Amino acid sequence: MKEPRMNLSDKRTFGANKADWRYTLGHLFAYIKPSLPLFIIVILLNILSVALALLGPYVCGLAIDQIKTDGTTDFGKITYYCVLLAVVYIVSEVVNYLSTIGMAGIARKVSKRMRADLFARLVNLPVSYFDSRQAGDIISVLSYDTDTVGTSLANDIIMIIKSVVNIVGSLVMMLIIAAPLVLVFVVTIPLSFVATMVITRRVQPLYRARSAKLGQLNGFAEEVLSGQKTTKAYGREREITDRFEVRNKDAADAYTRAEYFGTISGPTVTLINNLSLTLISTFGALSYAFGWFGIGVGQISSFVLYSRKFSGPINEIAEVLGEFQSVIAAAERVFRVLDEKEEGCDDKVSLKLGEVNGDVRFEDVSFGYLPEKRVIKHFSLDVKKGDVIAIVGHTGAGKTTLINLLMRFYDVDEGRITLDGKDIRDVDRGELRSAFTMVLQDTWLFAGTVYENIAYGADGATRERVEEVCRAAKIHSFIMGLPNGYDTYLSDNAANISKGQKQLLTIARAMLADSSMLILDEATSNVDTRTEQLIQAAMTGLMKGRTCFVIAHRLSTIKNADKIIVMENGNAVEQGTHASLMADGGVYARLYRSQFESY
Repeated sequence: MKEPRMNLSDKRTFGANKADWRYTLGHLFAYIKPSLPLFIIVILLNILSVALALLGPYVCGLAIDQIKTDGTTDFGKITYYCVLLAVVYIVSEVVNYLSTIGMAGIARKVSKRMRADLFARLVNLPVSYFDSRQAGDIISVLSYDTDTVGTSLANDIIMIIKSVVNIVGSLVMMLIIAAPLVLVFVVTIPLSFVATMVITRRVQPLYRARSAKLGQLNGFAEEVLSGQKTTKAYGREREITDRFEVRNKDAADAYTRAEYFGTISGPTVTLINNLSLTLISTFGALSYAFGWFGIGVGQISSFVLYSRKFSGPINEIAEVLGEFQSVIAAAERVFRVLDEKEEGCDDKVSLKLGEVNGDVRFEDVSFGYLPEKRVIKHFSLDVKKGDVIAIVGHTGAGKTTLINLLMRFYDVDEGRITLDGKDIRDVDRGELRSAFTMVLQDTWLFAGTVYENIAYGADGATRERVEEVCRAAKIHSFIMGLPNGYDTYLSDNAANISKGQKQLLTIARAMLADSSMLILDEATSNVDTRTEQLIQAAMTGLMKGRTCFVIAHRLSTIKNADKIIVMENGNAVEQGTHASLMADGGVYARLYRSQFESY
């Protein structure tokens, strides 16, 4: 049964204060809440386990007291207490094992649910989010940070619960045995807490910095490994290694600083605890020697053991709190992503498109990826159903940006874009994009068979339909030449076939999708001229009666377009057919001639 996604986006305050640990802990608890009954059972088992273990020192003291001052010893009672002690500890460990297994199950569910929510949120985030972040850093949040949170839940929470019960139980037993000796802790406990709080405040930003540096390191590694061929082609292995070493050193230094201050709390508290043990042993010995408080050797032994159980957990809590800063930092990064607004979260009520005709208008559109730098400036265009619109221009002129706006990967800053008279900002994004079929210059194929990759463009596409489309696209023979034909398995991003072959498959995928409009962004840039001519012949039939937007650098491929838009510095400087623009002798004519003169 599919687990429901956690709804953390209704009322968020995290964006206002990213370092608010109370917010983080509150939302961590939101992930534990579905397993709350089991969580309560685990807590009760922990309390029972520690309570049984706390009987140990008391029983041990009773056994020691069977050695009388007159030299006699009751071996029967000693045997009884020893057996009782063994039973108590065995039962305590069995209960502890059960609680640990239960907590591990909760942690697994929390990690799984958190990772599922995180991935679902990433899938639905706008393109702008990924444009401004490294893929490796995002993957680091999805893997490392969620694992850190899950591991902490499995280990640290149990340790904290045990430590608290140990502290309270040991204090109660010490008060019963010899209340005056407890006064020693009036001095040592405040010292422990002050030391812990001071170190914790210093450590939290260091763990946050450590997570960030690890994310940057992963981002750089992912970037370099994906461009490995380019690195080797330019002989930049040494330079890349040196740059990696700088980031690796930054990550290692951040890790060292965090761990240094995170682990220093343990030895500090241990020193204070050893001081308390020294004082307790001294005053206990004096009390027995002078007959103060009427306590015996067995009681002193029990008191010393309880003092260790009392001070030891304080030390453990100090160490866990140090480690917990790493968890808080990791959880902050996770919830920061979960706080991002999903692309589908429109402020307006989304309209339904219904049957798409294909009339598109750009009305005085202006846009910039950065507020201070406009890429598109007062652009207007009227496209009728069935028109083939070619967009050309120098690199950076704004061609792909127009497509980004049309698909609502970004929204316009000024003006508006309409589809069949409806402002696309009022239209449901899913419906808007389903009206288009898009083929990009950057091909994307997933690990799977050739058939699965082509059928990705249409739900429920049959094998016969896929083969029919591939024949129309003139690539059926190419596919049948692969080792297993349509069942040939493609590795991650289809690294086992050429770029041109990958582009052929993405074109077939686009042809399979039955949409009203087409967007072709350099769709044949990775194929040879002969193959391009075959594909164009097939695409001509596909484009018939459909509104098409074609971005092209090879100007020979768009000579038959109904209208050619020439972009320059974000403006449409020329519009017309190939013949009219060539006759005008303007920007397009110069681009066309220079391109052929370069061959």
